[in-house]
Amino acid sequence: MEEKKLLSIIAKGEGIKVDFKRELYLDYESCKKELAKDVCAIANSRGGRGYIIVGVEDKSREIVGVKDLNSLNEEKIQQIVSSRCEPPIPIMVEIVDVKDKKVGIIVIYDGGQKPYQIRETGAFNIRRGSTTDTMRKEELVAAFEENLLLIVETCPIMKSTIDFLNMELVSKYFQSKGIYINKENEKYLLESAGIIYLDTSNKVYRCTLGGLLVFSDINNICIPQNMVKIVDKSNDSKDNVITIGGNLLNIIHETEKELRNILKVGYPIDAVMEAVKNAVLYREYSIFNKMIEVIVTKKSVIILSPGQMIIKNNKGKNIKYNSRNMWIYEKLISLDKDNTFTNDGFGIKRMKNAFKGRGSVKLINSVVENCFKVILPYYKDE
Repeated sequence: MEEKKLLSIIAKGEGIKVDFKRELYLDYESCKKELAKDVCAIANSRGGRGYIIVGVEDKSREIVGVKDLNSLNEEKIQQIVSSRCEPPIPIMVEIVDVKDKKVGIIVIYDGGQKPYQIRETGAFNIRRGSTTDTMRKEELVAAFEENLLLIVETCPIMKSTIDFLNMELVSKYFQSKGIYINKENEKYLLESAGIIYLDTSNKVYRCTLGGLLVFSDINNICIPQNMVKIVDKSNDSKDNVITIGGNLLNIIHETEKELRNILKVGYPIDAVMEAVKNAVLYREYSIFNKMIEVIVTKKSVIILSPGQMIIKNNKGKNIKYNSRNMWIYEKLISLDKDNTFTNDGFGIKRMKNAFKGRGSVKLINSVVENCFKVILPYYKDE
């Protein structure tokens, strides 16, 4: 943001889309909750993008500057917001020099996924003037009516551009539907499919979270959590660590290649890949500080997937784990020419059958760590 525009926003004072803070304190849980509440309230308010401006007195509008720039660490702020608000709220952090002082700006974009909710309390917040309040019933109804499809994967990633997409993959997807993409229909088809999103404030197309995950080879620039980390602890020598990124199909295929080099001949690698595929398909991608991990020890192979297994919905009804990320699932099934995801039977059952007589398969749904673990026995093939 240019200095002139920032000064103009400050001059107008606080409102439903603007909040001033002298400093941003994120060392305490109460401060993190307050930030998430403020971001959620601004995102739910009408009027396009909003701003939390740090380094400005809220009443006098005096520019005091930010003393500790570490408090404006974008990755930390992204994690605080993404772990406490749902659907994910697209934000970006900027630092602007104003009158020889540093002013921080948390830009809150209109992601088209209203209403946003605080996970812990279930509250829907909104701004009324310069204060934060709870949304009323009629406001919630209106927000849900405006956004009938609440899909995390179609949340825009504001630092991306359409150039991040592998258009060969995109073309293959549409061809699987009998549609041929060209320059004339490209943007219309991409936007209709939820692969890109038009930022109406500046008429720039951004990739969505799902669009980057499925169709971008360089998505780690914007979503670094999209990786598989393999840690080989099976040897007495130093641990060997391998990280694999890229589009989701590439991640699965490259992970299998690396594991075939690590695991002993005769070990049921298909069972391991069943757990890896489930992790890639159904992990919670809104968790920004965790990646999928495959840990190979002398006694076990552990697959950790960010996000708990979905067991019940908000009405207490039992639902399947694979109800998450259905947008991604549809795209991958359409692109999957190797039948990676179309094996018959149930994945967990296949895993257990592979180790019958060799050891037990453990499935752990960790509420404390907010992850799902699959622990497979590791053994030397006899």
